[in-house]
Amino acid sequence: MLSSKVTCNSHGQDSSYFLGWEEYEKNPYDEFKNPNGIIQMGLAENQLSFDLLESWLKNNPQPAAFKNHDNQSIFKELALFQDYHGLPAFKNALVKFMSEIRGNTVSFDANNLVLTAGATSANETLMFCLANPGDAFLIPTPYYPGFDRDLKWRTGAEIVPIHCSSYNGFRITKSALEEAYKEAEKQNLKVKGVLVTNPSNPLGTSLSLHELDLLVNFISMKNIHLISDEIYSGTVFSSPSYTSIMEVLENRNLMNTEIAKRVHIVYSLSKDLGLPGFRIGAIYSNDELVVSAATKMSSFGLISSQTQHLLSEILSDKKFTKSYLSENRRRLKERHEMLVKGLQKTGIRCLQSNAGLFCWVDMRHLLSSNTFEGEMELWKKIVYEVGLNISPGSSCHCSEPGWFRVCFANMSEETLNVAMQRVQSFADCMAKKNIQSRHQQLLQRNSRRSKSLPKWVFELSFHQREITADER
Repeated sequence: MLSSKVTCNSHGQDSSYFLGWEEYEKNPYDEFKNPNGIIQMGLAENQLSFDLLESWLKNNPQPAAFKNHDNQSIFKELALFQDYHGLPAFKNALVKFMSEIRGNTVSFDANNLVLTAGATSANETLMFCLANPGDAFLIPTPYYPGFDRDLKWRTGAEIVPIHCSSYNGFRITKSALEEAYKEAEKQNLKVKGVLVTNPSNPLGTSLSLHELDLLVNFISMKNIHLISDEIYSGTVFSSPSYTSIMEVLENRNLMNTEIAKRVHIVYSLSKDLGLPGFRIGAIYSNDELVVSAATKMSSFGLISSQTQHLLSEILSDKKFTKSYLSENRRRLKERHEMLVKGLQKTGIRCLQSNAGLFCWVDMRHLLSSNTFEGEMELWKKIVYEVGLNISPGSSCHCSEPGWFRVCFANMSEETLNVAMQRVQSFADCMAKKNIQSRHQQLLQRNSRRSKSLPKWVFELSFHQREITADER
């Protein structure tokens, strides 16, 4: 009685990434009401700078009250506005904000911008524009688990992983790109492009200039598209500084070429401003056909005109945006260092990172076996026994077991301290068990060795002890 789309199991909701959320929702941590509950460290939310936004709203009450600068009501005007192209004032403010995040090294044209209800909608819309059902996009691993839903579920597109390794910090290489392309060909899939997140979710690292050049060269050679999801571009809190794909195109004098038309950017205010509930996303493309088609498709996921109006006022306040970006980065860096140092005290290290709302954490030494079964066993212990919801690397399609994404910006400092105390207790307990296990293995090995020795060895040993006793 239902469609195949409804009854198929390709949404990805059964991933451990989402299952961890479900367990958290059953037993959420609360400092007073439920101190033994599960702490949510699997959600990449930025809650560190709400006070800055709330302060702006307090000092600028007109936009939230739907009034203009003359204190006249514009409620009716906003309530009736329904042009899916979006409010010009908001689009102009957004492209300027995107330039500001990138140090004004590049500029964006509001005519090339398409507004969508969040980055999820932006990525799916681009899939509809660029790929037919059964076509493939190559994505470096590890990658955001939600891409399996966002890119594939309704579009029918496929994902082929570009396998990256810890030996070079999970950096993209030319050989990995070529291997992924060949793998797609083996599966009889037509490759339509490459999608990257820059900075990376879940690695928390920004792409190097070498990697960006590799990608531009690769799509040029293969005549395919490149989608750069730059949703975390404003969260870069330490060196190296952030480089957008747009900057690479400009520096290589490629802006007015066919290559530039095949490069598309996804952006959102969900991470940089911490406003996921406002559903503010965007597609930026140099291809007029893509902009036109995506604009028509945006009818299915519009941003309310009230939201656009409010955000256009906030983003147009350049003194505020400059102060906000600087302070938010400072707070992210401070909180990142707090998590890294807390984990280091327990003997757990993180991949060196410079951006994002999370760390890519190495727990390979805590695995009972170097397998994904061992990873899931450890993950269940951390969720149910330690009371922390973190994301296992397998949910991010990491090719090496034992890595986990741990978020740090969606909680208070006090809650993070509680989380670190729990990790310390768990690590101490694991260390004791490992010592006991090694001792037990040693005893068993000695026992087996003793049983395998011939009888004359025991007789000689007994005779030697008798001689030694007589000599004493």
